[in-house]
Amino acid sequence: MKTKPNIVVISDKKLRLSFKIVFCVNSVHMNNLSVISNLCRCTGYRPILDAAKTLANPSKNCDATENLGCDRADYCKLFFDLKFPQIKFKEYDVTQELIFPPSLMKYIPEPLYFSGRKSKWFRPVSLNKLLYLKSRYPYAKLVSGNTEVGIETKFKKLRYNVQIFVGDIPELKTWEFKDDVLLIGAYISLSIFQEILQDALEHYEPHQTQIFKSLLENLPTSAGNIITGSPISDLNPILLSSKMLFYLSSLESSSMVATDRVIPSESFWTGHRQNCCEETEILEKIFIAAKRRDDDIAIVNAGLSVLLDDNNQVKEAAFAFGGMCWVTVRAPESENFVLGKKWGDQNEFQMKFSTPGGMATYRKSLVVGFMYKFWYDVSKSVNIIVGKDKTIVGKQIPHKSAMKQVTGEAMYTDDIPKLQGELYGALVLSQKAHAKILGIDATEALAQPGVKGFFSAKDVPGSNIWGPHILHDEEVFASEKVNCVGQIIGLIVAETQAIAQEAVGLVKVHYSELPHILTIEEAIENNSFFPVKFRSIVKGDVEKGLKEADFVFEGETRIGGQEHFYLETQATLIIPKIEDKEFEIHSSTQNPTETQIVVASVLGIDANKIVCRVKRIGGGFGGKETRSIPLSLALAVGAWHLKKPIRCMLDRDEDIIISGQRHPFLGRWKVGVTKDGKLLAMDIQIFNNGGWSADLSAAVLERGMTHVDNCYYTPNVRITGRLCKTNIHSNTAFRGFGGPQGMMISENIMCEIADRMGIDVNDFREKNLYVEGQKTHFNQALKDWHIPLIYRQIKNDSEFEKRREEIDKFNSEHKWCKRGLALIPTKYGISFVTALHLNQAGALVHIYLDGSVLISHGGVEMGQGLHTKMLQIAAESLGVPLETVHLMETATNLVVNTSPTAASVSSDINGYAVSNACKILTERLNPYREKMSDKSFKEIVHAAYLDRVNLSANGYYKTPDIGYDWDKNEGQMFSYFTMGAACTEVEIDVLTGDHTILRTDLCMDIGRSINYAIDVGQIEGAFVQGVGWCTIEETLHFPNGHVFTKGPGNYKIPGFRDIPQDFRIYTLKDAKYPNLKTTHSSKGVGEPPLFLGSSVFFAIRDAIKSARQSINNEETVVVSSPATPEIIRLACDDEIIRSCKVERKDEESAWVLRV
Repeated sequence: MKTKPNIVVISDKKLRLSFKIVFCVNSVHMNNLSVISNLCRCTGYRPILDAAKTLANPSKNCDATENLGCDRADYCKLFFDLKFPQIKFKEYDVTQELIFPPSLMKYIPEPLYFSGRKSKWFRPVSLNKLLYLKSRYPYAKLVSGNTEVGIETKFKKLRYNVQIFVGDIPELKTWEFKDDVLLIGAYISLSIFQEILQDALEHYEPHQTQIFKSLLENLPTSAGNIITGSPISDLNPILLSSKMLFYLSSLESSSMVATDRVIPSESFWTGHRQNCCEETEILEKIFIAAKRRDDDIAIVNAGLSVLLDDNNQVKEAAFAFGGMCWVTVRAPESENFVLGKKWGDQNEFQMKFSTPGGMATYRKSLVVGFMYKFWYDVSKSVNIIVGKDKTIVGKQIPHKSAMKQVTGEAMYTDDIPKLQGELYGALVLSQKAHAKILGIDATEALAQPGVKGFFSAKDVPGSNIWGPHILHDEEVFASEKVNCVGQIIGLIVAETQAIAQEAVGLVKVHYSELPHILTIEEAIENNSFFPVKFRSIVKGDVEKGLKEADFVFEGETRIGGQEHFYLETQATLIIPKIEDKEFEIHSSTQNPTETQIVVASVLGIDANKIVCRVKRIGGGFGGKETRSIPLSLALAVGAWHLKKPIRCMLDRDEDIIISGQRHPFLGRWKVGVTKDGKLLAMDIQIFNNGGWSADLSAAVLERGMTHVDNCYYTPNVRITGRLCKTNIHSNTAFRGFGGPQGMMISENIMCEIADRMGIDVNDFREKNLYVEGQKTHFNQALKDWHIPLIYRQIKNDSEFEKRREEIDKFNSEHKWCKRGLALIPTKYGISFVTALHLNQAGALVHIYLDGSVLISHGGVEMGQGLHTKMLQIAAESLGVPLETVHLMETATNLVVNTSPTAASVSSDINGYAVSNACKILTERLNPYREKMSDKSFKEIVHAAYLDRVNLSANGYYKTPDIGYDWDKNEGQMFSYFTMGAACTEVEIDVLTGDHTILRTDLCMDIGRSINYAIDVGQIEGAFVQGVGWCTIEETLHFPNGHVFTKGPGNYKIPGFRDIPQDFRIYTLKDAKYPNLKTTHSSKGVGEPPLFLGSSVFFAIRDAIKSARQSINNEETVVVSSPATPEIIRLACDDEIIRSCKVERKDEESAWVLRV
């Protein structure tokens, strides 16, 4: 299991508090496990949940009526009936835990006061002292959880000179149950607040507790949320609709006596993030009359309350909404409208198209949807794993760093202890999308205590120009012009991170703005393309095929980008060694050799004076293949001049702004089909948004062009590709490298054509699948082609036909809830496509006199288990125990001229290099093994050493039989294909656009796996990342070029509740691989499963289609990805959506853009 230490710590806390974790043993919705708000980008969450399940009581099958998460009484039984080996763990025993330190249990907070050059910080421990401080410092900021203050100081650049911590004041953390009122201290922690509300459910009568249930389901914060007054608060609409009272206290200035006043919730908020509190007042208590996805920011939320008499007539009503205005608001006209009316009888907030936050039509429809749901609720209440006969390879060896990672002992770049004299670097970034630089003034920044220097283009000792691919079109520091928001202009170096980051804000850059281009459509309109060779792939006669086709269809498919969101942001520590102008670079990079070479060029020295070291990185997904290099270049310039070590780890928002994302794609297609449903001709134009520099965008486009067929044969094909140049961050490699975008175009074509022809899309897919030996549009013959077998296997294992009938029946019985089903295949080519020279690797293996083995190879460990597989290969090849083989790090002075860890080839090329090195050593040791068969490996090694046998070996490998000529459309582009298919069932809420993944069956052909456990982890992680890409992960820009989605607050990656409720992984059975030439006949598995996440997208599309059909809307469903709740809701296109449509006025522009 690979996970973050904080998930482990939170799970341990839950155990200590309750002695056990209670949840449905096969449900991912662990309602009582407090890990839900934590995120993981690698695992797909299943192994984390499985580990947590070992602490639960597995003997009791939950009843579906208990609603512990899955609503299925048979899930627990199914879980223990699975055929894979069950690992037995010792039962959790609380008595064996280390005791909590008694000194901490007895700790009593005391008043504290700190002061600095610009700020004061107080910790009072009594209410009177707090009131006194607030009267003395009226503008002091009260701090409890610090979440809002952290955001304000970082993003809004606000500074609070006086802060008062209120978390240790007993009077603000009390609560009391009265006859008909619950009093809660304003600064009670969320976890305690939750427990109080749970107790309230038992203390009061059932008819008095509805508000407590609502709070429990929506609880995000307490006083901080109330005081902040965010219009999208989850809590405030409930407080407002429940007519709660807020108790405000202050110290009367003349008498110094505490006074208080009570404010009703409807009078408390006065404007956007404004309230009626005086500067000297604090929120002390909340009076609560006793009468849902994780860690998310609401788009629109509602608190709805009605009081009915015995005749079900409305006596009181309160309807509150967040996200519709600048402040949480009531709907008085609607409230008055329902007063006196009988509940069940069948134009409050008008929104502008340009409303802040966007999504005007969707948000308006949500209000109507919430009202409908509320009306309805009130009315209703009156695999089989096959082992292999090898000693080490093929076994499910745990990830070698797993225990260190879950305990927090694993070292990453920023964990390296601070060096003597070390400084910190912070980047000065462009704030304009496209502009001339008129001047840079760092005078004020340099005057700050602790600032050691500012460096820009004029300070680069070597070349200021670099580029990772064909075009060297980037600058280390922008010199005359900036081309996007976030382009690096300069570097501040200071004694600490805080000083450096504060000084960055003092550097003044003067601009003259130029017109900018953000979207693909704008680039096409302005003919803004990179000057790279215009690529095309042509096979057959497309014009003739289209003319002979019975039907010709045209369409357009748009695919959004995706943020890498690796958990470790870009980080570098660069250490100058003055004697020979040598540099040691510790970088979170997938590409140490490129880092070494480019840094040498920028500094004007030879590469042999630079060593780049990588122990491990905290996720990469392609985002650290080239975009890790700019940070290293900037720090290298600073280290060159100051001759001091310099470190920098980017903040999350900086990383998102700078480092680029998955490329958005646009496909425009024309397809000819015969009347019996066979593809005849295909003409597709593909555009991708490369951003401001070329980076790897041409190669990404080319892979997209090669994968636009997915798994379907078309005899006549023409694919053209254009690389759009825009003024956004330079988009880059991302897991799949353009392949998923190409296949998404293909599958959209299949769905739209099937709908227009009125035929079943699954029959249409099956009819057009490639067969063994057929050639792709790039003329590669398909060998070991297992897609037809996989398709049949997954269709059978998933009970596809039976479930299709069940879903159709369900949809006919439910108007506002629809289910969808989709079965999607994939093939992914394994090799570096346009850079043949990268298909090579080296390795170095040493055997020491004690029999231990040290291996080095060119690949980078980024959580995918590469090092573990290399250790297995070495141990198997040498015939030694796995525990005697070690791997320290990846370094450019150990293995030179390495290829980036990318393209899913790293296990193949580095594994073969390690294996070849071990074969050399085995051949040298074989004579000694034969004559010393009864001796240990240590003794054999010692005997060979005494005979002066070389116990070190270099291994080398290059992928054979590949090489493609784009001009002639001939040659073998890929070494082989990794294939798979997934069948997914989803359920959508037609009124809100939310979706739930009910079940996924996934089958992959991974060859002869080196480590099945690691490969399954890669499959699950890739699938979940693919789900995020095509559903909830939406990247947005403001019209001025700034990134809107630059943090977890508004960019959402999948969480624990976003994975399939029932997730079944299979591997291909009974397959043969006569043409596979990889080490141990394994296959690359890092990228291929990602596209199968689109099975969720196409299941959602199927559900949308059903929703439309239920209202007799037979128009072809066209859904762009990602299919966010907004996209899903609008695509249902029902009477509510049409009545809520917000039209764009001439002077209005969109709040945010999909680029």
